[in-house]
Amino acid sequence: MKSTQLGLLTGLVLGLAVAFGGFGAFAAVAVLGAIGFLVGRYLDGKLDLSQLAGRDRG
Repeated sequence: MKSTQLGLLTGLVLGLAVAFGGFGAFAAVAVLGAIGFLVGRYLDGKLDLSQLAGRDRG
């Protein structure tokens, strides 16, 4: 899935959360979406968390 399609899908989901669930649902979907994005980047190997843990893999 390309970044444009992923952004469109995310916008649609956030819009539905606002329409049916209010701001609380919108905030929950936005936070969970951000966590999912970070997990996806980590699993793809595009996010290095070694600096956050304070140690290098090297």
